Amino acid sequence: MDAPAPGLVVVDKPAGLTSHDVVARLRRILRTRKVGHAGTLDPMATGVLVCGVDRGTKLLGHLALDTKAYTATIRLGAATSTDDAEGEVLATADASGVDDAAIATGIAALTGSIEQVPSTVSAIKVDGKRAYALARAGEEVVLAARPVTVSEFTLLQRRGTDLDVTVTCSSGTYVRALARDLGAALGVGGHLTALRRTRVGPFTLERARTLEELEADPRAVVPLDDAVALAFPRRDLDAALAADISHGRPLPATGAGGTYGVFAPDGRALALVADRDDRARPLVVLAPAAT
Repeated sequence: MDAPAPGLVVVDKPAGLTSHDVVARLRRILRTRKVGHAGTLDPMATGVLVCGVDRGTKLLGHLALDTKAYTATIRLGAATSTDDAEGEVLATADASGVDDAAIATGIAALTGSIEQVPSTVSAIKVDGKRAYALARAGEEVVLAARPVTVSEFTLLQRRGTDLDVTVTCSSGTYVRALARDLGAALGVGGHLTALRRTRVGPFTLERARTLEELEADPRAVVPLDDAVALAFPRRDLDAALAADISHGRPLPATGAGGTYGVFAPDGRALALVADRDDRARPLVVLAPAAT
């Protein structure tokens, strides 16, 4: 097989694999070491995992700042050490008497701009080490609350003490922590039993491919130019400005907020830029000038 084109691969991650496991599989499938991923998924979770190939890996840190959507199942009546079904049960309570109105109130309190304490088995670093590594080594992990935005937290159906929900949230939000906090607010404990990521930014399950599908057809890479156009606002440049950005020089600012992609007259994605100090300054140059 020829070397893969640079860009993004949207994987439908199966349960039981870590995000790193998926990257290792993609490296074998695509026959390149230049593969990375954005937005870690836990082994029990499934769904959209965006991976970069070759120069596409330069997009990943910026994609991780985008919104994400999930479907999930929360089980009331038990708190666990990991806030999901893989952890040790710490406490149980009879949740059969929790009424629908209390659940609705609890969900509403966890919607919008909130302060969330991440799960102790998260990938957040504490003194240079991952929180999950410290927790699994038996060390006490204390994480500070941080602001997150939960733009949607909707109950789809209740099945006894299991709640099927949808969540749309900012990057850095832990759906496991929502399950934990909802259970705590209801006084019965709660944890996550299923999690499926349905969207990362503009990349949905409709674009995702299973590892088996990629094994059969490894060409399902979203080309770099298309990936930038999909994931970021677009600015088209004339030839002179295109030459400037290819050399890493700033451009005149547009007043646009956030990160956007700039494109050459021929449609090539040249860079990701952001306005700062009255100039549009390159964050990542994707097509540097030949030297």
